[in-house]
Amino acid sequence: MNLHQFRFVQEAARRNLNLTEAAKALHTSQPGVSKAIIELEEELGIEIFARHGKRLKRITEPGQHVLKSIELIMREVGNLKRIGEQFSAQDSGTLSIATTHTQARYVLPVPVARLREAYPKVNVSLHQGSPDQVARMVLDEVAEIGIATESLADYPDLVTLPCYEWQHVLVMPAVHPLAAKERISLEDLASEPIITYHPSFTGRTRIDHAFAQKKLQPRMALEAIDSDVIKTYVRLGLGVGIVAEMAVRDDDPNITGLVVRPVGMLFGQNVARVAFKRSAYLRNFVFKFAELLSDRLDRNLIAKALSGHKNDYEL
Repeated sequence: MNLHQFRFVQEAARRNLNLTEAAKALHTSQPGVSKAIIELEEELGIEIFARHGKRLKRITEPGQHVLKSIELIMREVGNLKRIGEQFSAQDSGTLSIATTHTQARYVLPVPVARLREAYPKVNVSLHQGSPDQVARMVLDEVAEIGIATESLADYPDLVTLPCYEWQHVLVMPAVHPLAAKERISLEDLASEPIITYHPSFTGRTRIDHAFAQKKLQPRMALEAIDSDVIKTYVRLGLGVGIVAEMAVRDDDPNITGLVVRPVGMLFGQNVARVAFKRSAYLRNFVFKFAELLSDRLDRNLIAKALSGHKNDYEL
Protein backbone atom coordinates (compact mmCIF):
# COMPACT_ATOMS: atom_id res chain seq x y z
CA MET A 1 0.00 0.00 0.00
CA ASN A 2 1.12 3.57 -0.64
CA LEU A 3 0.11 7.20 -0.25
CA HIS A 4 -1.20 7.40 -3.82
CA GLN A 5 -3.76 4.72 -3.04
CA PHE A 6 -4.77 6.52 0.15
CA ARG A 7 -5.22 9.81 -1.75
CA PHE A 8 -7.33 8.11 -4.41
CA VAL A 9 -9.62 6.48 -1.85
CA GLN A 10 -9.95 9.71 0.11
CA GLU A 11 -10.71 11.79 -2.98
CA ALA A 12 -13.26 9.26 -4.26
CA ALA A 13 -15.13 9.59 -0.96
CA ARG A 14 -14.91 13.39 -1.11
CA ARG A 15 -16.27 13.47 -4.66
CA ASN A 16 -19.38 11.44 -3.81
CA LEU A 17 -17.87 8.26 -5.29
CA ASN A 18 -17.48 9.88 -8.71
CA LEU A 19 -14.15 8.51 -9.97
CA THR A 20 -14.10 10.84 -12.97
CA GLU A 21 -14.29 13.88 -10.70
CA ALA A 22 -11.74 12.35 -8.32
CA ALA A 23 -9.33 11.77 -11.22
CA LYS A 24 -9.73 15.39 -12.38
CA ALA A 25 -9.03 16.70 -8.89
CA LEU A 26 -5.90 14.52 -8.65
CA HIS A 27 -4.75 15.29 -12.22
CA THR A 28 -4.69 11.64 -13.23
CA SER A 29 -6.81 9.18 -15.20
CA GLN A 30 -10.03 7.55 -14.08
CA PRO A 31 -8.80 4.01 -14.85
CA GLY A 32 -5.68 4.72 -12.78
CA VAL A 33 -7.76 5.75 -9.78
CA SER A 34 -10.00 2.70 -10.12
CA LYS A 35 -7.03 0.35 -10.42
CA ALA A 36 -5.27 1.80 -7.38
CA ILE A 37 -8.40 1.45 -5.24
CA ILE A 38 -8.90 -2.16 -6.32
CA GLU A 39 -5.25 -2.96 -5.56
CA LEU A 40 -5.60 -1.51 -2.06
CA GLU A 41 -8.80 -3.49 -1.48
CA GLU A 42 -7.08 -6.69 -2.59
CA GLU A 43 -4.13 -6.02 -0.31
CA LEU A 44 -6.41 -5.37 2.68
CA GLY A 45 -8.72 -8.26 1.81
CA ILE A 46 -11.90 -6.15 2.06
CA GLU A 47 -14.12 -4.03 -0.16
CA ILE A 48 -13.84 -0.34 0.68
CA PHE A 49 -16.61 0.51 -1.78
CA ALA A 50 -19.67 -1.48 -2.81
CA ARG A 51 -20.12 -1.47 -6.58
CA HIS A 52 -22.81 -1.79 -9.20
CA GLY A 53 -20.94 -2.87 -12.29
CA LYS A 54 -17.94 -0.56 -12.51
CA ARG A 55 -19.58 2.26 -10.59
CA LEU A 56 -19.07 2.88 -6.88
CA LYS A 57 -22.39 2.89 -5.05
CA ARG A 58 -21.56 3.31 -1.37
CA ILE A 59 -18.83 3.04 1.26
CA THR A 60 -18.90 -0.29 3.06
CA GLU A 61 -18.73 -0.66 6.83
CA PRO A 62 -15.05 -1.76 6.78
CA GLY A 63 -14.49 0.99 4.22
CA GLN A 64 -15.65 3.57 6.79
CA HIS A 65 -12.94 2.36 9.18
CA VAL A 66 -10.35 2.42 6.38
CA LEU A 67 -11.28 6.02 5.52
CA LYS A 68 -10.86 7.08 9.14
CA SER A 69 -7.39 5.53 9.23
CA ILE A 70 -6.48 7.14 5.90
CA GLU A 71 -7.63 10.51 7.25
CA LEU A 72 -5.26 10.13 10.22
CA ILE A 73 -2.38 9.02 8.00
CA MET A 74 -2.82 11.88 5.52
CA ARG A 75 -3.14 14.38 8.35
CA GLU A 76 0.17 13.22 9.80
CA VAL A 77 1.78 13.33 6.35
CA GLY A 78 0.69 16.95 6.16
CA ASN A 79 2.11 17.55 9.62
CA LEU A 80 5.45 16.05 8.56
CA LYS A 81 5.60 18.46 5.63
CA ARG A 82 4.83 21.41 7.89
CA ILE A 83 7.47 20.29 10.41
CA GLY A 84 9.99 20.32 7.56
CA GLU A 85 8.87 23.79 6.52
CA GLN A 86 9.00 24.98 10.11
CA PHE A 87 12.58 23.96 10.74
CA SER A 88 13.93 24.76 7.29
CA ALA A 89 12.41 28.25 7.29
CA GLN A 90 11.49 29.38 10.78
CA ASP A 91 10.36 32.89 9.84
CA SER A 92 9.05 32.56 6.29
CA GLY A 93 6.25 30.90 4.38
CA THR A 94 2.58 31.55 3.69
CA LEU A 95 -0.17 31.93 6.26
CA SER A 96 -3.47 30.90 4.68
CA ILE A 97 -6.53 32.34 6.40
CA ALA A 98 -10.14 31.38 5.63
CA THR A 99 -12.68 33.93 6.78
CA THR A 100 -15.85 35.82 5.98
CA HIS A 101 -16.03 39.20 4.28
CA THR A 102 -16.85 41.03 7.52
CA GLN A 103 -13.85 39.59 9.36
CA ALA A 104 -11.51 40.22 6.42
CA ARG A 105 -12.71 43.80 5.94
CA TYR A 106 -13.04 45.03 9.51
CA VAL A 107 -11.20 42.73 11.96
CA LEU A 108 -8.13 41.29 10.25
CA PRO A 109 -6.29 44.33 8.81
CA VAL A 110 -4.59 45.28 12.10
CA PRO A 111 -3.51 41.77 13.19
CA VAL A 112 -2.34 40.98 9.63
CA ALA A 113 -0.27 44.17 9.58
CA ARG A 114 1.21 43.38 12.99
CA LEU A 115 2.04 39.84 11.90
CA ARG A 116 3.87 41.18 8.86
CA GLU A 117 5.86 43.48 11.15
CA ALA A 118 6.85 40.52 13.33
CA TYR A 119 7.44 38.13 10.37
CA PRO A 120 8.28 40.25 7.30
CA LYS A 121 9.07 37.13 5.23
CA VAL A 122 5.62 35.63 5.79
CA ASN A 123 3.07 36.08 3.01
CA VAL A 124 -0.62 36.15 3.88
CA SER A 125 -3.26 34.50 1.70
CA LEU A 126 -6.88 35.42 2.46
CA HIS A 127 -9.67 33.08 1.35
CA GLN A 128 -13.16 34.54 1.78
CA GLY A 129 -16.41 32.61 1.87
CA SER A 130 -19.45 31.69 3.89
CA PRO A 131 -18.94 30.22 7.37
CA ASP A 132 -19.54 26.71 6.01
CA GLN A 133 -16.99 27.34 3.25
CA VAL A 134 -14.53 28.62 5.86
CA ALA A 135 -14.92 25.39 7.82
CA ARG A 136 -14.46 23.28 4.70
CA MET A 137 -11.30 25.18 3.68
CA VAL A 138 -9.73 24.45 7.07
CA LEU A 139 -10.75 20.80 6.91
CA ASP A 140 -9.36 20.48 3.37
CA GLU A 141 -6.14 22.21 4.48
CA VAL A 142 -6.61 25.07 2.03
CA ALA A 143 -6.24 27.27 5.11
CA GLU A 144 -4.49 26.76 8.44
CA ILE A 145 -6.84 28.96 10.43
CA GLY A 146 -10.51 29.84 9.99
CA ILE A 147 -12.35 32.82 11.47
CA ALA A 148 -16.14 33.20 11.46
CA THR A 149 -19.17 33.55 13.72
CA GLU A 150 -21.51 30.79 12.51
CA SER A 151 -20.99 27.10 11.78
CA LEU A 152 -17.41 26.50 12.90
CA ALA A 153 -18.40 24.76 16.12
CA ASP A 154 -20.61 22.34 14.16
CA TYR A 155 -17.68 20.36 12.71
CA PRO A 156 -16.24 17.65 15.01
CA ASP A 157 -12.92 17.57 13.12
CA LEU A 158 -12.32 21.23 13.90
CA VAL A 159 -11.01 22.62 17.17
CA THR A 160 -12.78 25.94 17.73
CA LEU A 161 -11.92 28.60 20.29
CA PRO A 162 -13.85 31.77 21.14
CA CYS A 163 -12.03 34.85 19.92
CA TYR A 164 -14.18 37.87 20.83
CA GLU A 165 -17.79 38.88 21.44
CA TRP A 166 -19.72 41.36 19.37
CA GLN A 167 -23.26 42.64 18.92
CA HIS A 168 -25.39 43.96 16.08
CA VAL A 169 -26.11 47.65 15.62
CA LEU A 170 -28.93 49.44 13.86
CA VAL A 171 -28.01 52.02 11.20
CA MET A 172 -30.55 54.46 9.80
CA PRO A 173 -30.75 57.98 8.35
CA ALA A 174 -30.60 60.69 10.98
CA VAL A 175 -34.05 61.88 9.88
CA HIS A 176 -35.66 58.45 10.31
CA PRO A 177 -38.50 58.39 12.92
CA LEU A 178 -36.80 55.57 14.86
CA ALA A 179 -33.73 57.76 15.35
CA ALA A 180 -35.74 59.90 17.76
CA LYS A 181 -36.92 56.95 19.88
CA GLU A 182 -35.15 56.39 23.19
CA ARG A 183 -35.74 52.64 23.16
CA ILE A 184 -36.29 50.65 19.96
CA SER A 185 -38.22 47.37 20.13
CA LEU A 186 -38.47 44.35 17.87
CA GLU A 187 -42.02 45.43 17.09
CA ASP A 188 -40.65 48.77 15.86
CA LEU A 189 -38.19 47.02 13.59
CA ALA A 190 -40.74 44.52 12.28
CA SER A 191 -42.78 47.40 10.87
CA GLU A 192 -39.83 48.74 8.87
CA PRO A 193 -38.13 47.42 5.72
CA ILE A 194 -34.90 45.83 6.95
CA ILE A 195 -31.56 45.58 5.16
CA THR A 196 -29.20 43.04 6.68
CA TYR A 197 -27.01 40.01 6.07
CA HIS A 198 -27.70 36.91 4.04
CA PRO A 199 -29.10 34.14 6.32
CA SER A 200 -25.78 32.27 6.57
CA PHE A 201 -23.60 35.29 7.46
CA THR A 202 -22.60 37.48 10.40
CA GLY A 203 -25.01 36.42 13.12
CA ARG A 204 -28.14 36.51 10.94
CA THR A 205 -29.45 33.41 12.70
CA ARG A 206 -29.73 35.38 15.95
CA ILE A 207 -31.73 38.09 14.18
CA ASP A 208 -34.18 35.58 12.73
CA HIS A 209 -34.46 33.74 16.05
CA ALA A 210 -35.28 36.93 17.97
CA PHE A 211 -38.15 37.82 15.63
CA ALA A 212 -39.44 34.22 15.62
CA GLN A 213 -39.47 34.13 19.44
CA LYS A 214 -41.81 37.13 19.39
CA LYS A 215 -43.82 35.60 16.53
CA LEU A 216 -42.99 38.61 14.36
CA GLN A 217 -42.51 38.52 10.60
CA PRO A 218 -39.81 41.07 9.64
CA ARG A 219 -39.88 42.77 6.25
CA MET A 220 -36.52 41.87 4.73
CA ALA A 221 -36.06 44.43 1.95
CA LEU A 222 -32.52 43.42 0.98
CA GLU A 223 -29.95 40.83 2.04
CA ALA A 224 -26.20 41.10 1.42
CA ILE A 225 -22.91 39.64 2.64
CA ASP A 226 -21.13 43.01 2.60
CA SER A 227 -21.70 45.51 5.42
CA ASP A 228 -20.73 48.43 3.18
CA VAL A 229 -23.43 47.39 0.71
CA ILE A 230 -25.99 47.36 3.53
CA LYS A 231 -24.98 50.85 4.66
CA THR A 232 -25.07 52.16 1.08
CA TYR A 233 -28.68 51.04 0.59
CA VAL A 234 -29.67 52.43 3.99
CA ARG A 235 -28.32 55.82 2.90
CA LEU A 236 -30.45 55.55 -0.23
CA GLY A 237 -33.54 55.20 1.96
CA LEU A 238 -34.44 51.58 1.20
CA GLY A 239 -34.81 50.70 4.87
CA VAL A 240 -33.06 50.44 8.24
CA GLY A 241 -29.89 48.36 8.41
CA ILE A 242 -28.71 45.76 10.90
CA VAL A 243 -24.94 45.23 10.75
CA ALA A 244 -22.11 43.97 12.94
CA GLU A 245 -20.72 46.58 15.32
CA MET A 246 -17.17 46.14 13.96
CA ALA A 247 -18.47 47.30 10.56
CA VAL A 248 -19.21 50.77 11.95
CA ARG A 249 -16.33 53.13 12.72
CA ASP A 250 -16.11 56.88 13.21
CA ASP A 251 -13.82 57.22 10.19
CA ASP A 252 -16.14 55.18 7.94
CA PRO A 253 -17.29 57.35 4.99
CA ASN A 254 -20.32 55.09 4.51
CA ILE A 255 -21.65 56.10 7.93
CA THR A 256 -21.95 59.81 7.10
CA GLY A 257 -25.52 60.96 7.68
CA LEU A 258 -26.49 57.78 9.50
CA VAL A 259 -27.37 57.19 13.15
CA VAL A 260 -25.99 54.09 14.88
CA ARG A 261 -27.80 52.37 17.75
CA PRO A 262 -26.67 49.18 19.58
CA VAL A 263 -29.29 46.42 19.47
CA GLY A 264 -27.50 43.70 21.40
CA MET A 265 -30.39 43.76 23.90
CA LEU A 266 -32.69 42.63 21.07
CA PHE A 267 -30.52 40.08 19.30
CA GLY A 268 -28.02 38.97 21.97
CA GLN A 269 -24.25 38.63 21.86
CA ASN A 270 -22.39 36.84 19.07
CA VAL A 271 -19.07 35.03 19.43
CA ALA A 272 -16.47 35.09 16.67
CA ARG A 273 -14.41 31.92 16.70
CA VAL A 274 -11.11 30.71 15.35
CA ALA A 275 -10.84 27.17 14.03
CA PHE A 276 -7.97 24.76 13.40
CA LYS A 277 -8.03 21.27 12.00
CA ARG A 278 -7.88 18.80 14.86
CA SER A 279 -4.34 17.52 15.59
CA ALA A 280 -2.83 19.88 12.97
CA TYR A 281 0.78 20.96 13.28
CA LEU A 282 0.92 24.76 13.41
CA ARG A 283 3.92 26.86 12.55
CA ASN A 284 5.16 29.56 14.90
CA PHE A 285 3.63 32.42 12.96
CA VAL A 286 0.19 30.74 13.00
CA PHE A 287 0.28 30.77 16.80
CA LYS A 288 1.46 34.38 16.70
CA PHE A 289 -1.39 35.43 14.43
CA ALA A 290 -3.95 33.80 16.74
CA GLU A 291 -2.46 35.69 19.68
CA LEU A 292 -2.73 38.93 17.71
CA LEU A 293 -6.41 38.25 17.03
CA SER A 294 -7.34 38.08 20.71
CA ASP A 295 -5.63 38.42 24.06
CA ARG A 296 -7.71 35.41 25.14
CA LEU A 297 -5.70 33.17 22.84
CA ASP A 298 -2.16 32.03 23.48
CA ARG A 299 0.10 29.27 22.22
CA ASN A 300 -0.34 27.00 25.26
CA LEU A 301 -4.15 27.23 25.14
CA ILE A 302 -4.26 26.44 21.42
CA ALA A 303 -1.76 23.58 21.75
CA LYS A 304 -3.80 22.00 24.57
CA ALA A 305 -6.99 22.28 22.54
CA LEU A 306 -5.33 20.74 19.48
CA SER A 307 -4.02 17.83 21.52
CA GLY A 308 -7.54 17.00 22.61
CA HIS A 309 -7.59 18.30 26.18
CA LYS A 310 -10.77 20.24 25.51
CA ASN A 311 -12.90 21.05 22.49
CA ASP A 312 -13.90 24.54 23.51
CA TYR A 313 -13.15 27.34 25.91
CA GLU A 314 -15.68 29.88 27.11
CA LEU A 315 -15.00 33.59 27.00
